[in-house]
Amino acid sequence: MSEHNSVLGGCLCGAVRFEVMLPSKWCAHCHCSMCRRTHGAGFVTWAGFESDHFLLLSGEDHLTWYLSSPGARRGFCKTCGSSMLFESKRWVRETHVALGCLDGPIDRKPQANSFFDAHVDWAPIDDALKAYSG
Repeated sequence: MSEHNSVLGGCLCGAVRFEVMLPSKWCAHCHCSMCRRTHGAGFVTWAGFESDHFLLLSGEDHLTWYLSSPGARRGFCKTCGSSMLFESKRWVRETHVALGCLDGPIDRKPQANSFFDAHVDWAPIDDALKAYSG
């Protein structure tokens, strides 16, 4: 992958490193209860990429997948616990990357609030973004 058309990322301890090729498909805040619990936050900002635009550079032995619901899995570092990735049969051939795990900016800002019907009232909300229910 070409460095100027891609962004590097990884976990907190540096054991897992990856690269994503731009363009991204989308970027959104997810308010579902599983994302909130996985990240310990009011919502998580995800960016979606074609799966063949995601390259694991190192740390395959540290990357662990948790089957969070039927047909969906979340990738995290078994050393530091960083939750970085999401894949689901609902979005075939897409890899979702937690925006906070990327080393630099991507090609777009968050465009929407997803699973907004599950949002918490204590997290700030950007009312300018479209809001979608589960």
